[in-house]
Amino acid sequence: MPLLLAPERLLPAFEAALPPGADPKELRPAAVRFLREARDQATKWIEADFAGHPRNAHDTVAHYAQMTDGIVRALYHVAAGRLHPAEARHPEAIAVLAVGGYGRAEMAPHSDVDLLFLAGRKITPRVESVVEAMLYMLWDLKLKVGHATRTVEECVHLAKDDVTIRTALLEQRGITGDLELSRHLAETMRHDLFRHTGPEFIEAKLAERAERHKRQGGQRYVLEPNVKEGKGGLRDLQTLYWIAKYIHGVNRAADLVPLGVFTADEYRQFREAEDYLWAVRCHMHLIARRASDQLTFDMQPEVAKRMGYQGTAGRRGVEVFMQDYFRHATRVGDVTRIFLTSLEAQHVKHAPVLKRFLRRRKPLMAPFIDDNNRINISDRKAFLADPLNMLRIFSEALRTGLLLHPDAMRVIAANLALFDEGVRANKEAARIFLDMLLKYGNPERLLRRMNELGVLAAYIPEFEPIVAMMQFNMYHSYTVDEHTLQVVSTLAQIERGELAEDLPLVSKIMQSGVNRRVIYVALLLHDIGKGRPEDHSILGAQISRKVAPRLGLTAEETETVEWLIRNHLLMSDVAQKRDLSDPATIREFAKQMKSRRRLDLLTVLTVCDIRGVGPGVWNNWKASLLRKLHAETAHALEHGVEELNREQRTDEAKKALREALRDWDPKDLRAEIGRHYPPYWQGLSTETQEIFARLLRSLGDDEIRIDLHPDADHDATRVAFALADHPGIFSRLAGALALVGANVVDARTYTSKDGYATAVFWVQDAEGHPFDADRLPRLSKMIERTLKGEIVARDALKDRDKVKKRESQFRFPTHVTFDGDGSDIYTIVEVDTRDRPGLLYDLTRALASSNIYIASAVIATYGAQVVDTFYVKDMFGLKLSRSREEALERRLCEAIARGAERANA
Repeated sequence: MPLLLAPERLLPAFEAALPPGADPKELRPAAVRFLREARDQATKWIEADFAGHPRNAHDTVAHYAQMTDGIVRALYHVAAGRLHPAEARHPEAIAVLAVGGYGRAEMAPHSDVDLLFLAGRKITPRVESVVEAMLYMLWDLKLKVGHATRTVEECVHLAKDDVTIRTALLEQRGITGDLELSRHLAETMRHDLFRHTGPEFIEAKLAERAERHKRQGGQRYVLEPNVKEGKGGLRDLQTLYWIAKYIHGVNRAADLVPLGVFTADEYRQFREAEDYLWAVRCHMHLIARRASDQLTFDMQPEVAKRMGYQGTAGRRGVEVFMQDYFRHATRVGDVTRIFLTSLEAQHVKHAPVLKRFLRRRKPLMAPFIDDNNRINISDRKAFLADPLNMLRIFSEALRTGLLLHPDAMRVIAANLALFDEGVRANKEAARIFLDMLLKYGNPERLLRRMNELGVLAAYIPEFEPIVAMMQFNMYHSYTVDEHTLQVVSTLAQIERGELAEDLPLVSKIMQSGVNRRVIYVALLLHDIGKGRPEDHSILGAQISRKVAPRLGLTAEETETVEWLIRNHLLMSDVAQKRDLSDPATIREFAKQMKSRRRLDLLTVLTVCDIRGVGPGVWNNWKASLLRKLHAETAHALEHGVEELNREQRTDEAKKALREALRDWDPKDLRAEIGRHYPPYWQGLSTETQEIFARLLRSLGDDEIRIDLHPDADHDATRVAFALADHPGIFSRLAGALALVGANVVDARTYTSKDGYATAVFWVQDAEGHPFDADRLPRLSKMIERTLKGEIVARDALKDRDKVKKRESQFRFPTHVTFDGDGSDIYTIVEVDTRDRPGLLYDLTRALASSNIYIASAVIATYGAQVVDTFYVKDMFGLKLSRSREEALERRLCEAIARGAERANA
């Protein structure tokens, strides 16, 4: 056992290592040198011991606190005994107390050392000298110290007005010195302050907790959680401990079991969650070599590895780890919610009787009662006699607007085994559950509580594997179950009319009368197949075939739900990865839809799914793509796919441009109409064609004209180029845009009959928004310099084309696929890989060097992953042969590999 963990051996060994006398120039360096070596030995021992139980840190955090105790005692021995000894006739009372987390004897490897130097009646010069000497030596040891020097009277006075100080003193623990002072402080605080201010302290701590959760994102399943401060983190458990100690005077959470605050099982969950969260935090400190509480993406795989997690079929070890983490965070939520709501009901001021009377609610059906504005159980035996009451209580809560009482939550959580196959097959149970989804207008609130208490997974066991399941990527902001609840919430908001302005299309569809049973069940089950090696859309469809009939859906409704889940990514993929101006895209999609009813249902599901991914994922660009795809497909389904032909679109586009340029000279107008090939007329809006007409007018052979304009409808900036055509033009333009930090989301390029290139790119800034208007002149100048060769994109991008550390642990294997049937005249090349600033430039250079003509590019970004889709032809204007596809695949993969090597250098 290291010296710092063996109090009986420490001081004799320490004293023997010190020089005689009281010269601070000799004593201080000797003390620091001895303690630094002792600390190194102790930390090595603690880390080695921790490696033997990497998921349980109960002993580890105690060892770090014990080690710190040893350092503090030794330094006090030097400061008070050798450097500034007390006079025998006038001994002065002084104690060194640990406060905060250190006071609880819980420390991570790099936790702060929070000390209170407690004096008796006054702070004398000697007390100040002892404190100063100790602090200098603590700082020499490179410890981060929080400290205060006060008398008992000052502590009580300050604690009355400051809840933070009161909380710190609540956890004080005497380490060395006159420990009678520590006991006196504890007794005085309890008698003069704690005894009379319980409700005030609870209210302050609950408000503090709510504000902290709000700062940390308000969700338990934030994918980069703060292990200390986040919802379901250590601070929630500490809040519980503070309140328990304040109200009940207990020193350990275990003491709450005999008091009836916790059951033995609830305390076991408390202890397991606490050990696990401390283990995660300790690993994070050891990896970062400093205090670190944010479990970032780049740290998660390393923590998972240290804790012994292995990958499974279809899932990485880090995803298994994070699911465990979130399930522990959920248990923390369960335990703290039961404890805090129970205390709140007992101690916090209640609403006046008259106010409660005026808020009178609908009467509750037996065996439920209104218990201080929370729904509770009047007769536990009667409640458990009918397992359907486990669902009815949630239905009653929705119907009346009451929250669940913590006692009711306890009964539910302890009796989940009542959900057997008989209950799951019960038609009345299905009716109750579907009514909760469809009848009350806000199903997400109770679904979330059902999920937290385990009811949702008990009633629908197929839901259990996705509870707290994390997807290790930057695209999804929530776990799979939380994403599902967000998606259901979005649909409920649409039905309540809250998103009519943001989502006019799906709002209109829902008002028109779609089958609500089908869409709600499809949303609830759409990701239920995730986490397995199979395609989750196919597996989810198969699972829904069993679950939907259990929930009371007819055979026809079940078939539609199955189809929706099987195809729930289809509309998003087509909208974001295909050229919607190509008639073949719409024709093929319409064939897959078969009916307007299915198109409408899939549109609603797709919009809700994308909006439920996370903040900032839904934008006007995606909205405009989906609206266009829906409109074009609906027209094709109504009038027949044969209506979708290029000649018709060309004639309509020319007619529209003639109207837009009606002020032009007829000769100039004829020249403009006649200079473009058919794809140009089918691929661009009239507004964009009008801009090109003006850019091309009297354009010189060595001239470059650029038009930049914010396109609010698409959440992007439209950049139009007109210049003399030459090989590789698309690549040069992509390089110029990459240099100015523009992320391309869509692009078209056409060559006119008289040899000019007309290229248009829709770009966004780093935040996914259009560039500010005041940045456009600088952007234009920078692009022009690049196109003129004054800046070489390939060289200039080297320093900018880097993968961020936070994104370094994501793995995205590269896939290159070719589709020769998706377009009538082009081969579609789809490249799925990791995103980085210079990727589009590298890919388009590889295509240009292979003599491939790029007609259009569609870019879909999913966090750190990107799918770049190119519509291409060979140099003879033909689709690519199989041999050309194979050669091009090799060249694209080589370009990606070289770029990735450069980015990670």
